[in-house]
Amino acid sequence: MEDITIKTQLKTALNPGLSGIEGKGGAQKPGEAGPSFGETLAKSIAEVNHLQKEADQAIEKLASGESQNVHGTMLAVNKADMAFRMTMQVKNKIVEAYQEVMRMQI
Repeated sequence: MEDITIKTQLKTALNPGLSGIEGKGGAQKPGEAGPSFGETLAKSIAEVNHLQKEADQAIEKLASGESQNVHGTMLAVNKADMAFRMTMQVKNKIVEAYQEVMRMQI
């Protein structure tokens, strides 16, 4: 279920106009400025960072004996891992697009 949420967030981040379709906010009207690419990217990176911090805290609690929830810890670690991998794939696509634009002849 968490994977679906992350995928939905990624789709919304990459195409803010789809947010109305998925029920998270309204669709933009023509002529309205949405969030900039930089803002969207910064928000996504902050979310990945937050997930990684949550996973680190869960690991520390499990290792110290404060928590016995192995299942919850593994879920937090896997969620952070999936978010990081998706972020890396987005980065790779951005680099590919940049390289393709740079190869274009004017």
